Amino acid sequence: MTTTVPPERSSTPPRSRFRAWLLEGLSDMGKHQSGGGGAAEREAAPAHKGQRWWRVMCLTGVDYFSTLGYQPGIAALAAGLLSPIATVVLVLVTLAGALPVYRRVAEESPHGAGSIAMLERLLSFWKGKLFVLTLLGFAATDFLITITLSAADASTHLVENPHFATALHSHQMVITLVLVALLGAVFLKGFLEAIGIAVVLVGLYLALNVVVVIAGFWHVATAGHVVTDWSHALTAERGNVFVMIGVSLLIFPKLALGMSGFETGVAVMPNVAGDPGDTEERPVGRIRDTKKLLTTAALIMSVFLICTSFITTVLIPKKEFETGGKANGRALAYLAHEYLGSVFGTVYDFSTIAILWFAGASAMAGLLNLMPRYLPRYGMAPHWARAVRPMVLVFTLVAFLVTWIFDASVDKQGGAYATGVLVLMSSAALAVTIAARKAGQRRWTVVFAVISVVFLYTTVVNVVERPDGVKIGACFIAGIILVSLLSRLARAFELRVTSVELDDMATRFVRDIASRRNRFIANEPGLRDAAEYRDKVHQIRADNDIPPEDDLVFVEVTVLDASEFESALRVTGHVLHGRYRVLSLESSSVPNALAALLLHVRDTTGTKPHIYFEWTEGSPFTNFLRFFLFGHGEVAPVTREVLREAEPDRSRRPRVHVG
Repeated sequence: MTTTVPPERSSTPPRSRFRAWLLEGLSDMGKHQSGGGGAAEREAAPAHKGQRWWRVMCLTGVDYFSTLGYQPGIAALAAGLLSPIATVVLVLVTLAGALPVYRRVAEESPHGAGSIAMLERLLSFWKGKLFVLTLLGFAATDFLITITLSAADASTHLVENPHFATALHSHQMVITLVLVALLGAVFLKGFLEAIGIAVVLVGLYLALNVVVVIAGFWHVATAGHVVTDWSHALTAERGNVFVMIGVSLLIFPKLALGMSGFETGVAVMPNVAGDPGDTEERPVGRIRDTKKLLTTAALIMSVFLICTSFITTVLIPKKEFETGGKANGRALAYLAHEYLGSVFGTVYDFSTIAILWFAGASAMAGLLNLMPRYLPRYGMAPHWARAVRPMVLVFTLVAFLVTWIFDASVDKQGGAYATGVLVLMSSAALAVTIAARKAGQRRWTVVFAVISVVFLYTTVVNVVERPDGVKIGACFIAGIILVSLLSRLARAFELRVTSVELDDMATRFVRDIASRRNRFIANEPGLRDAAEYRDKVHQIRADNDIPPEDDLVFVEVTVLDASEFESALRVTGHVLHGRYRVLSLESSSVPNALAALLLHVRDTTGTKPHIYFEWTEGSPFTNFLRFFLFGHGEVAPVTREVLREAEPDRSRRPRVHVG
């Protein structure tokens, strides 16, 4: 016998029109996905037709390719004359490190949950939840800084445009906040199908960049002295090629922004159509095409990074890259205006502004996909966290705060962005290393372990040199953990049981006693010998004046993982020592399981059940902490409170007796 337990029972009045609009369309992002539900949920999920992999590549490309708007300038500031060589190192790490890692992530986590879901499966209990919350903090850093940094760079392209520089130059902060607000407004209205827009933006932006790169190489070829001047200056500054490579390896962590986009690439996997025969359990075609997506995007970006770092380094004076310079945060736009004229430069500026703004949309979609996948399932977010619009408001307000803290500066936000990117890449490398080791793939285990070391080294160096990144990441982590724990505390007395299923023996016990009066004894199992049950029955009858003719059934709950918030409840019946009927339950919380069982018995038999407890010895506060962290403790009053919240009608509420 199975009953689905409603998440809440209340007699709340009809919601206001604004509240109904705000909570309209609870987010399905993350639902039916790996890490966000079981296999049964995924089988029940409607099939998603998806789109061709190259179109979905454009969706992740608005994040990945848009970094061309600021990456060459950041590389020039970080590496100076070494920028092209350091960029080659970056490309090698991308193709030989990040790409193999995320191709493996696509195999292991094909439902868009990414490497966080892979690591979640390795740890249980509270340590697993806290570890995931920490990674979510860095993921929030990555995605939110993508929104604010992209908006800041978009405003830089606007205020530095010759046609608008005079009127707008002192209003970059306001313009950045307006762009962030517009992004939030789009999601409040409803962000339905972004792929078509992404294809147009990415196609136009890459085409314009091809023109800028060709024009740049043309000027390099026609003014050959610029290459000679650069090589002589580089040799004078760094000496021989081995020193250059060594320094480039040390500088490489500062260029890590050029590897962003891989996490988004696996997050959009559910949008890839794959093969007609694909199922949610075996999406073979989706995995294959996602690998094509990741590889193609990495190759395109690698070519652009090498070409743009070279032409910007040899053609743009060093002082123009610095704060206040015309190429700061917009190196390619500087070349577009310089060599292709004001009209083309303005077109390039607006295409860059559009793709950077849409990169924020990609990041917002990533946040709305990631957070509801974990926090509500952990009980660490309010009910409204499953709705899109309230989360959009929260993320937009946080983006406003981050923009204000970093003064809408691309350079100041680079460290925080790189930290988020590198931590996620390091976690992905560790996850695939563990997966390869479990699969007995020794060669791949060694390869991924080496890649993990490279990414961990890069992360540590980046944190040491730019601690602002880990500081903002720590703020996000602290905020997420604090809000999560407070939310879990506020929701501690919810029913938290999704369904109740009784086996045949348990159903028989309930049916037999329903003809008289349903009386249950809550028992914490010990030795489970005959003396334990005999003494318990004698004590409960004496404490509560229960006549000998009334039947009593024991209820025992075994806590499996108290860190889980919601779970299904399976009840099995046993006859012990030839006379004592026992219902055995497995759950994440003793009081919530008992309350769910009592409500199920009431609803299926039409009678009002009674349950009998002993008072728990010890401090009430300590016992409540035991309940909050370990699922047991002050069982009797908490069971009564769960029942009170689940059933407001006192006349229909099961009775709780304590002696």
